[in-house]
Amino acid sequence: MASKRFYQIAKVVLQFGLDDLIPGHWIPWYAKVGRHSLFWLRNRHTDKSRGQRARLALETLGPVFIKFGQMLSTRRDLIPADIADELAILQDHVIPFDGKIAEATILASLNIAAIEEVFTDFDSVPLASASIAQVHTAKLKDGGDEVVIKVIRPGIEPIIESDVELLRSIAMVVQKWLPDGKRMRPVEVVEEYQKTIFDELDLVRESTNGMAIKHNFSDSKALYVPHFYTEYCTRDVIVIERIYGIPVSDKAALLAQGTDMKKLAERGVEVFFTQVFRDSLFHADMHPGNIFVSTQRPEDPYYIGIDYGIVGTLNAQDKHYLAANFIAFFNRDYRKVAELHVDSGWVPMDTNVDDLEMAICAVCDPIFQKPLDEISFGHVLLQLFNTARRFNMVVQPQLVLLQKTLLYVEGLGRHLYPQLDLWSTAKPFLENWMNEQIGFKAFYTKIKNNAPFWAEKLPDMPDLIFNTLSQLKTLPELQHKQFTELKAQQLANQKSTLYGMIGSTCFVIGVLLVFNALPIYYELVAFAVGGIFWFKALSKLIQKD
Repeated sequence: MASKRFYQIAKVVLQFGLDDLIPGHWIPWYAKVGRHSLFWLRNRHTDKSRGQRARLALETLGPVFIKFGQMLSTRRDLIPADIADELAILQDHVIPFDGKIAEATILASLNIAAIEEVFTDFDSVPLASASIAQVHTAKLKDGGDEVVIKVIRPGIEPIIESDVELLRSIAMVVQKWLPDGKRMRPVEVVEEYQKTIFDELDLVRESTNGMAIKHNFSDSKALYVPHFYTEYCTRDVIVIERIYGIPVSDKAALLAQGTDMKKLAERGVEVFFTQVFRDSLFHADMHPGNIFVSTQRPEDPYYIGIDYGIVGTLNAQDKHYLAANFIAFFNRDYRKVAELHVDSGWVPMDTNVDDLEMAICAVCDPIFQKPLDEISFGHVLLQLFNTARRFNMVVQPQLVLLQKTLLYVEGLGRHLYPQLDLWSTAKPFLENWMNEQIGFKAFYTKIKNNAPFWAEKLPDMPDLIFNTLSQLKTLPELQHKQFTELKAQQLANQKSTLYGMIGSTCFVIGVLLVFNALPIYYELVAFAVGGIFWFKALSKLIQKD
């Protein structure tokens, strides 16, 4: 299956002429030989631009590759503008499937005989189509609320399974044969990606994620999450409040309505760090197709987020180390950054902290005090990765989603307000969060949160204290008893060893006497004595056990 899919991918890449996008000096000789051996696979789309060919190829390959293209489209600092423009179409303009198939899926999932039982004004023409699902507009029969119905693409799961299996095969080869393979942990990264993309196929999970984030931002002025009609949510179908807004990628429309672009960009950073560090639950698919800006209050703008199929979580330890790293970066405390990398286990414990500090300083120091249009997290991350190779830094699979989301946020900020100073925007937020975690406020909060538990256990405290004191009273006697037993055991071991040595010596003597012209009496005595001492040694071992 994997080999068949590999051939399909190679076929699509060559038929769309994507090999022409790679500079010739980057291609090794064996790859060139392999390309010429597939002489029947030629570029069949010479009439199209390179950007169009890249987009169509990714659409043909399926959802895994479409999502890769979506991420690339936000990185205009890493890829040419013409390719980025075409890949941006993948954000919400993927080729749709037949509306009749969507309608049949809705009927089967909601267990109804006709659409009219639940919805009115159902539009069989999709409003938008993405890699995993597409949405149709309608109104609820009960109440008349405007909604969108999200429907999973039919037959998508086997395609994703085959792609993931292929990625796992490639990852295993990389891990085994590349010098940095084990450190990069590609197999674990693929497994993490597999989990996230299969979670996206379950729309019940998406509704759960969306409602959780909606609850977290219920009082927020920065983000609005649409309402989920959970009574109409199944694995394949989900019904959501229809929202109206300007796509965040439509900068011209945002400027036309007088949107405060600086505040909008800063709130994007605020939303990201709030989700990560306050809530430990963040939207991990923040490409422009999933982000809108409200047409209300352009002077005080806020985001509308959709599609919560992929979310990321962080444990308390990772959050603490990440926040401390960010703060240390912002303060240019590269010594602290190096020490945190060692303490967290991201680099080996025997790493030379001084060398790591100097390496990080060389990469990061030039980017500070610069606006976002003059720096690139993509390039910085690449340089940090190359630096980390020297120190055997282990890739953290649980942070891959976070890294991807951070790149999305940077791309969004760069697009909206290139002069955004990410450092000054994020630093106060992180400092406040750290103070809440380790200061007096954190101490008070922990006591407050644990108060019900201690109140429940308080009546049992006198008995527990009495039992503890009673045990302490008898502790010296118990320790003396254990010491005596240990000494007796050691003595038994010593005697057993001594008896065993004597017995072995007697047997050796008996064997030697056999070959001498002495009466048999001497041999029997030697064997008898040896047997007695062996028996005593065995007895001591049995007593010990």
